[in-house]
Amino acid sequence: MPDLSVTLCGVRLDNPVIPASGTFGYGREFAGLYDINVLGTFSFKGTTLLPRLGNPLPRIAESASGMLNAVGLQNPGVDRVIAEELPALAKVFHKPVMANVSGFSIEDYAETCRRLDACEQVGWLEVNISCPNVHGGGMSFGTDPGMAAAVTRAVKAATTKPVIMKLSPNVADIAEIARACADAGADGLSLINTLLGMRIDLKTRRPILANTTGGLSGPAIFPVALRMVWQVARAVDIPVIGMGGVSSAANVLEMMMAGATAVEVGAANLVDPFACKKIIEDLPDEMARYGIRALSEL
Repeated sequence: MPDLSVTLCGVRLDNPVIPASGTFGYGREFAGLYDINVLGTFSFKGTTLLPRLGNPLPRIAESASGMLNAVGLQNPGVDRVIAEELPALAKVFHKPVMANVSGFSIEDYAETCRRLDACEQVGWLEVNISCPNVHGGGMSFGTDPGMAAAVTRAVKAATTKPVIMKLSPNVADIAEIARACADAGADGLSLINTLLGMRIDLKTRRPILANTTGGLSGPAIFPVALRMVWQVARAVDIPVIGMGGVSSAANVLEMMMAGATAVEVGAANLVDPFACKKIIEDLPDEMARYGIRALSEL
């Protein structure tokens, strides 16, 4: 039987398949469909220090081989996640979970991570630095090496958990951002977040999304994501989680051959809620097809 196990920042996973943040909620809905303990782990919904209602509707627009979203980080806030979502999750998921954290200031990031650090269920902190810096003119933290490093240092000082910085692809040189995070103490990196895009309604002559622009995800971005994972894996000496358009076991193997230690699956979960389960079930046959006995070999 092929060995699907991998080790991510010192924590063993039964397999490398991880539903991506924003596509799996806090796990409970999917637990009603299948036993989510088959997953390596999952990254829960992007969580902020305070509750957020998100952006106005419409928030979703379809496109060829993908979709745009401008949800706006709607979530109940970290305190309710700790008090309500994590205890409910513990009843159906018996592995460490990845906590996805967003913020609008360095202090936001650090405080949210500090509160989650006390939660035994949380195995890793995945820090989304694609958020706008409200104290810095709205520029995304992830587009400037100095700001990316500052968030990394602040979060590392606030937690004992492994810190995985989630990188934006909307930059000129993603390897430069990756090196800045690694040099600031990041334990791992995940990439890519969504690509910035938009759609226009020809009848109204207006953008479809109320936010005008949104993040493009889905199979359309897979080649871009694969290239960036390849670049970053060669630029740093810390684990990389690959994501972006992954929808099959073959895509998982490609990501790992490009340098990823584990692989997140995003938009595919919105098309088929059983997508991750099917990918895990397909991995042994796909490995056998290419003579791969253990994923750790890759």
